[in-house]
Amino acid sequence: MRNVLSVENMRRSDAWTIEHKTPSKELMFRAGEGVVREGEKRGRFAGRTAIVCGSGNNAGDGYVIALLLAENNRDCCIIRTSEKLSEDGAFYYGRCAAKNIPSVMMEEITDLSRFDTIVDCILGTGFQGEPRGYAGKAIAAINQAHENGTYVIAVDINSGLNGDNGTASLAVISDLTVSVGGLKSGQLLNSATDCIGELVNCDIGIEPLLRPYHLMEEEDIPALFPLRRHESNKADFGYVALIGGSLRYSGAIRLANLANSAVRSGAGVVKLAVPGEICMGIMPHILESTLFPLSSENGDFLFSEEEFAQLLRGVKTAAFGMGIGNSPETVKAVRYLLKQFHGVLILDADGLNALSVILSGEGTEILRNAACRVILTPHLKEFSRLNGKTVAEVRENMIPLAEEFAAAAEVIVLLKGPGTVITDGRETIITTRGCPGMASGGSGDVLSGILAAVCASNADELLKAAAAGAFINGYAGELAQKQSNDVVMSAADTAAHVRDALTELLRGRPGCL
Repeated sequence: MRNVLSVENMRRSDAWTIEHKTPSKELMFRAGEGVVREGEKRGRFAGRTAIVCGSGNNAGDGYVIALLLAENNRDCCIIRTSEKLSEDGAFYYGRCAAKNIPSVMMEEITDLSRFDTIVDCILGTGFQGEPRGYAGKAIAAINQAHENGTYVIAVDINSGLNGDNGTASLAVISDLTVSVGGLKSGQLLNSATDCIGELVNCDIGIEPLLRPYHLMEEEDIPALFPLRRHESNKADFGYVALIGGSLRYSGAIRLANLANSAVRSGAGVVKLAVPGEICMGIMPHILESTLFPLSSENGDFLFSEEEFAQLLRGVKTAAFGMGIGNSPETVKAVRYLLKQFHGVLILDADGLNALSVILSGEGTEILRNAACRVILTPHLKEFSRLNGKTVAEVRENMIPLAEEFAAAAEVIVLLKGPGTVITDGRETIITTRGCPGMASGGSGDVLSGILAAVCASNADELLKAAAAGAFINGYAGELAQKQSNDVVMSAADTAAHVRDALTELLRGRPGCL
């Protein structure tokens, strides 16, 4: 897993490096050098290149890029949005002027589409708010050129993106973003996923001074799926209970089990617990799983302590809430699970709604004192119900709010979004796999089925297992979208590709083809 830094972590790490190890001008030169190297790899500087610069050190990186391109006899031009220069930026701008590299103000430019490549060095990771003046006009002009086919490289972060949370009112759309020093959380969350095409990092010798976050990647998955011994049996890989469904929402629990999504993610035995009245409708959709009828009335389950005790016997992981409905019975079930279940409990959908009711009266103490280890899988709105913040506040503070809640409640929070945040309050992992086609009903139900199975066999690595489950779900969604498109794709398509996703992800394991 690669390190991911907050803006404050990057700022303090950069300052420490400058004070104790490497002069700031040298770091700036390394940054520009790294961007040129990545661009050259992709053959991007053969034509006309515009380097659009703002007023800070991000602009200084741009002046280094211009110097290096000019030294390689590349056709380049500097376009400035401001007369201001940082100290180091002024040093490299002076060298550009000495080499007679063309430089013009943005107010003199109306169309950037005549350039083959544009390098965005306008705003850095510390920017917040809405780009104004010539900075805003430059961003709009870059995006217009991008629509017309110009290749765009963003330096460190796409101008306009918030470096911590990835929100933006207006931001550069790039084909390539070259992060400098370390990946930033704002490159992975919210609007960033729509703004950044390819993301790479340029290491310039800065080590994190504070605790970093981490980005889960493909090579991290096989460690959670060790090769199975020939003498293995189903009990070795965990008994899982998927509890959910109602007459109105019978599809939710079917999706969690569809194509045996949980079994294909590594579970040994899956118990599918649904209201008895909908069992006949569920039966045609299950093969390997066992069906456990729950007491019900009018298609909705009725909580029975005796039934739950029997259901959970031997179960390592239980996922609760998918389509089960919002009722006092659901609240009773969640309270029972928290107090009596001794495995790993995943709460999703209606389970989270029931939990928000409990928390409103009892606070997070019931989670801290839970008999089980708890994983919560909210989207932004569900999380706002749990912590009392607005959806906007959650979106703008995904990592700090998730960490704060997880630490206070002693749970794992898997906060879903374009970039998903998984944290226990001490360590935080981000996953970015997924696609627009997954923005449909049922995607969370599929995730719950996968999570339950992966966590059942990885109780000692529960945070990584939860992150892996989110990664696999997103990866399967990407495979599904490739076979159709983002409009017609459904959650059932994602479930159907879980097997293919794991086959690809585990191909590198020793002993595998």
